[in-house]
Amino acid sequence: MGAGGTGQAEADRGDTGGVRTALAGLTTRGRSFLAAGIAAAICAYVLGQSDLLRVGLLLAALPLICATVVYRTRYRVAGTRRLSPARVPAGSEARVHLRMDNVSRLPTGLLMLQDRVPYVLGPRPRFVLDRVEPGGRREVSYRVRSDLRGRYPLGPLQLRLTDPFGMCELTRSFSTFDTLTVIPRVDPLAPVRFSGEAKGYGDGRQRSLALAGEDDVIPRGYRYGDDLRRVHWRSTARYGELMVRREEQPRRSRCTVLLDTRGGAYEGAGPDSAFEWAVSGAASVLVHMLERGFSVRLLTDAGSVVPGEGADGFAGTGQETAEAAGLMMDTLAVIDHSDGTGLSRAYDVLRGGNEGLLVAFLGDLDEEQAATVAKMSRRSGGAVAFVLDPDTWTREATDVPRPGDPHAERLRMLREAGWTALSVPRGGPLNALWQQADRERSGLAAVGGEATR
Repeated sequence: MGAGGTGQAEADRGDTGGVRTALAGLTTRGRSFLAAGIAAAICAYVLGQSDLLRVGLLLAALPLICATVVYRTRYRVAGTRRLSPARVPAGSEARVHLRMDNVSRLPTGLLMLQDRVPYVLGPRPRFVLDRVEPGGRREVSYRVRSDLRGRYPLGPLQLRLTDPFGMCELTRSFSTFDTLTVIPRVDPLAPVRFSGEAKGYGDGRQRSLALAGEDDVIPRGYRYGDDLRRVHWRSTARYGELMVRREEQPRRSRCTVLLDTRGGAYEGAGPDSAFEWAVSGAASVLVHMLERGFSVRLLTDAGSVVPGEGADGFAGTGQETAEAAGLMMDTLAVIDHSDGTGLSRAYDVLRGGNEGLLVAFLGDLDEEQAATVAKMSRRSGGAVAFVLDPDTWTREATDVPRPGDPHAERLRMLREAGWTALSVPRGGPLNALWQQADRERSGLAAVGGEATR
């Protein structure tokens, strides 16, 4: 069985277990018949009634015969499971397609098909399949849905064999299972441009020089479609083939998304908690910036967490972009609270980097951690912070605000250090906050430009 593909497995024939396995499969009806038969046989022996003895033997023999027949049944059935899709956002549905093939030369009897799924995905699906002819096929499907992100196993698939009288029921299990990945919700973001930042590939502030001077030219061989005005005749004469000046090589703009995962920075749990909002926000920004041509990197308070991520993050076009986004979404699907209490490790990673856009999703900050975050903006070309307000996420609407709001003080510290810091209320829409951050940063840049002039 395979997720998003095909795979086959043969049902367990149950060659071991003996009589104990067969008797364990007796249903309530079968056990009742067996008990009634034994009781009738005992009464017939005590009363000396031969007719009652025959009835008792018949009642006791019927469930035993049915158990023997079911136990010795030799069905060769292949199963296929396909997930559509295998990666689904939280709150969305995925459909699981099951296909059963009878690969033997004998028809099957009545089959009860059951797939094992975690309780968070919904009730356990059960299907009844009628007689399947030799070489025949039956297809069924069911839907699963989860509001909680994570990786959930599906399977193994089970076949329940029963006799026509309902006296015995045995289970045959397949050996494989698939995994459904529930990724964070991704909100579409407006295509804004933060002041002072590049908007994507080819528009960055850092470029490698194409031509520093006539003596510093590094030419390359001519390629079909090159402009003949860029032909470097001195190099052409030297190498004996047509050479052209190298074009300006733009460097891809960078974006780092910092996700605060400290357990003490968030309160509450569930799909509507503050931590889930932060994870969803980080996923949305990662996908948005990757689609715009940025090299993106996911960073947590514990350091880099995405396997296979390069020093400059993930970058690519077309299929590579989709693969990079899928890898980061898989990481965010299973990310959880860390045991750390500080953001110093993330600061150490950023301190050794180069300029680029820094977007941070932060939980509750104390004065020490706010000072650490404030220093992170020194090595970035622009810094935007979404700081979740712990009061609005934990208290009820009727509660009285705390005197002396420390959350506002933390925001002031970040803004003085150059951050565009926004407070995130409970359930705040990310796209609106995203556009607000762009307006505030543009306003600060305009004020700074006036002061410079």
